[in-house]
Amino acid sequence: MLTAIAESKAVIERAKILPKQELNLRRQAIIRMTHSSTAIEGNMLNMDQVKKLYENKKIDAPDRDTYEARNYLKAIQYISKIADNNQDITEKTLLKIHKLVTKKTLPEESSGKYRTRPVYIVRRRFGMVQEVVYTGPSPKKVEKMCFDLIEWIKHSEKEEISPIIVAGIAHQEIAAIHPFADGNGRTARTLATLILYKRGYDFRQLFALEDYYNEDRQEYYNAINIGKTYEQRKVDFTSWLEYFVKGFKEEIDDVKLKVLQLSSKKVSQKNDSKVYLTERQRKILDFLDINNQITTKDAEDILSAPKRTAQMELLKLKKLGTIKQIGKGPSSKYILK
Repeated sequence: MLTAIAESKAVIERAKILPKQELNLRRQAIIRMTHSSTAIEGNMLNMDQVKKLYENKKIDAPDRDTYEARNYLKAIQYISKIADNNQDITEKTLLKIHKLVTKKTLPEESSGKYRTRPVYIVRRRFGMVQEVVYTGPSPKKVEKMCFDLIEWIKHSEKEEISPIIVAGIAHQEIAAIHPFADGNGRTARTLATLILYKRGYDFRQLFALEDYYNEDRQEYYNAINIGKTYEQRKVDFTSWLEYFVKGFKEEIDDVKLKVLQLSSKKVSQKNDSKVYLTERQRKILDFLDINNQITTKDAEDILSAPKRTAQMELLKLKKLGTIKQIGKGPSSKYILK
């Protein structure tokens, strides 16, 4: 399965698709990712409501559900920025992800901080606790366990372990350590995606692995089940990794099909220069897709580049017919065409 994914990776990276098509696929992936990852935890928003939140529109829904979806969208933005800037994954990164996914849904003293109390995962029936299915490690051990996990993630790159295997193990370990009072699942899934983005397995950021988990939540829970306590957990991760890699392969197969369908459509000679997006152009279009407009100063900030470089990138996109300029001089801005 890992070999098949690597082959699909090459196909997806080589495929010629127009910027507008790539932007649309990435937007769909972010919305699907957010909807599925929060739905697994019981969020009741539908896909259309998540799409409206992505577009900064108001929706009629419970505050908690709205916060959870908005938070996850911001967490995805954050990990994309970490990957784009090639920043290291540190303990601070893990805590920042948790803070983003739990903003306004956890007390401030718990958001972005390790838990200080014991944690139990329970099975309920008719609202009553039926049994304790998992007991997390002592709060005193949590910080050291997370530190060790982050160190192992760093070490795994030197050992050239498949990024997919690393992402799967990180996902499982966060679920097992359960380092936070709430939001562990969303943090685990976001961290796994960040590892894939950083290690060259971002697939143009067109995938949403969370969809696979959400299709059959019970199968996901069964696969990630690690025993009654952290100390007694299964040390053989094979069955979980088989599930994780199978799901990733299915999602990447779907991405490959979409990309090939788009790239197979004839592109005229006139438009042929449009088919590739540079990394800088992608950052600009991502910003525009979320914020609806961009100035030269915005482009300087997101590209971490001088004013002249930012202006050149905007001019290239304008010539490609992807964006258009509104106004002139220092007050001018650009919008998607």
